[in-house]
Amino acid sequence: MHYDFTPMPQRKPLVWPNGKRMAVILTINFEFWDKVQESDKPYYPGGPGIVGGNLPGNVYDNPNFTWREYGQRVGVWRLFDVFDAEGVPASCTMNAKMATERSQVIDAALERGWEIVAHNFVQDELLTDYMFDEATERDVIRRTLDTYEQAVGKKAKGWLSSSLRSTLNTIDILAEEGLIFTTDLLNDDQPYLIKTRSGKPMVSVSYTSEVNDFSFLRQGLSVDTGLQMFKEQFDWLYSESETSGRFMNIGLHPHVIGQPFRIRAIRDFIRYAKQFDDVWFATREEIAEWYLQTHQDHIEPPA
Repeated sequence: MHYDFTPMPQRKPLVWPNGKRMAVILTINFEFWDKVQESDKPYYPGGPGIVGGNLPGNVYDNPNFTWREYGQRVGVWRLFDVFDAEGVPASCTMNAKMATERSQVIDAALERGWEIVAHNFVQDELLTDYMFDEATERDVIRRTLDTYEQAVGKKAKGWLSSSLRSTLNTIDILAEEGLIFTTDLLNDDQPYLIKTRSGKPMVSVSYTSEVNDFSFLRQGLSVDTGLQMFKEQFDWLYSESETSGRFMNIGLHPHVIGQPFRIRAIRDFIRYAKQFDDVWFATREEIAEWYLQTHQDHIEPPA
């Protein structure tokens, strides 16, 4: 895969559809962790724990496993209630094992018509484990996509790697498997095209590791300072969007933002953003499909 380096000043203005000025993507990650692995290497869960220190993979880590499971049992349902009350959609990502082990969560998202993006087979397996074994990486991706299609009832259009740990082959494989967008790359506030070895273009619709509920843990944010982080990001991007549209993404994990003492941060942010009539609560698939048709009006290929 390859993408051109086109800095913001060299781009034409991005004009969102329907007169919208800015897009907001609210990403809820549906993730599943194995209790143990067949390895004595340190267990890598793809996110911070509530109790420090990584135990060997073949040793059950009760506090961290059950803390994350809280999101599946309780926290995600609190998020469903908030999003229902505010009338906005989420763009969800799904480990394939969530469909087989926690199908109630996936069914609830589908009943609401929410977007679901393929998100690896299981959260504690990284594609970077297969950096030098493309055949096995492709097998993981295909198993994920097969399970996705069975659960969602259609083929996946987009992808997020567990812990964003993709390889130099991942995007090429995804294009060859018929996908049209990735959210692994963290390098932009606008969509852009990625060239692949098959000639099939992919759209990058970036995720974020900073405007993310993990910041509550990593930076010790309170509900009010977390809300302020969301609003500061929104306000600056909204101002820049006057001349060229931007998107804003918030990464959400039900075991983190779904805690009773944090949930107000995302609820109050949604209420704040809803005050702006020219904000588009978008899905990544909507952005990607639109951009495939209009990219030439935004970034011209180099001569």
